[in-house]
Amino acid sequence: MTLAGTGLGALVGIGSTLLADRARWRRDSADQARQERKEIYVSCLTTFRQAHEAMRAVATGDQQREAAAVDAAVREAFRESGCNEARETALICVPPSLAATIEDAYLSLREIRDALAAGNPLSSPEYKESRRAHTRTVNAAREAMRHDLERRP
Repeated sequence: MTLAGTGLGALVGIGSTLLADRARWRRDSADQARQERKEIYVSCLTTFRQAHEAMRAVATGDQQREAAAVDAAVREAFRESGCNEARETALICVPPSLAATIEDAYLSLREIRDALAAGNPLSSPEYKESRRAHTRTVNAAREAMRHDLERRP
């Protein structure tokens, strides 16, 4: 009887240790996944911001350039910014509920690109409207990202 009780106690102890280890592993895995998503979100939004700044800089840099040169410079700044890569990384790694908001922010950045590439100055209604739309979509993406990071699995 004593031997059976000792064996049963050992089984209960091992079982509870295994359950506790499993719970800790799940929590650590969830925390790591959340941290990785956070880094992807920050990288994506930062890259979008840098792309916008680079396009603005080349669009307003040399006022004597021809329209074709401005178009080419703005589009090159967009391509070199890395926003396509940041977008693709985010779309692969984020929960499906966030993909649409990231895509909207990217598409609105392309609208800014098109407005600047067309030679619209920063004071133009076309640029201002595309900038406002981009601000709205980035804010929506930020809010969705915050919500995702605050969720408990």
